[in-house]
Amino acid sequence: MKKLLLSLLVASLPLQGAVADPHHTGRTGGVKVTLVYEHPLPNLPNKSVKGVLVEYEPGAVNPAHTHAKSALIYATVLEGAVLNQLNGGPVRTFTKGQNFTELPGDRHDVSANASQTEPAKLLAVFVVDTDDTVLTTPLAR
Repeated sequence: MKKLLLSLLVASLPLQGAVADPHHTGRTGGVKVTLVYEHPLPNLPNKSVKGVLVEYEPGAVNPAHTHAKSALIYATVLEGAVLNQLNGGPVRTFTKGQNFTELPGDRHDVSANASQTEPAKLLAVFVVDTDDTVLTTPLAR
């Protein structure tokens, strides 16, 4: 449990690194990540569901990253608009009420607020191995 809390604390710190999308001029950092719930899944030994709230300040960019190898993620935009790119595919914009899925092993190339003036927020629901305590790992540049 201490490792999980430490991982989440580190994940909630402003991230440093290059802007992932050369067409997006936002600043790197300004992203707050908070574990809002976790629960073991009944009848699925060693699997849990974990809810992660991601809050983007205006113009904020989260550097390219991967998630835990076991993670299946279903993300829903709660506020504003978010830019998203997976595995070198097209950069897509998701707005309030829209959602996207990340599969195990996906590379999250772009994760950014689409607005320079308004905040954005999403809820990422992870289905993950219970022992996976590091949910997000920035990619080396």
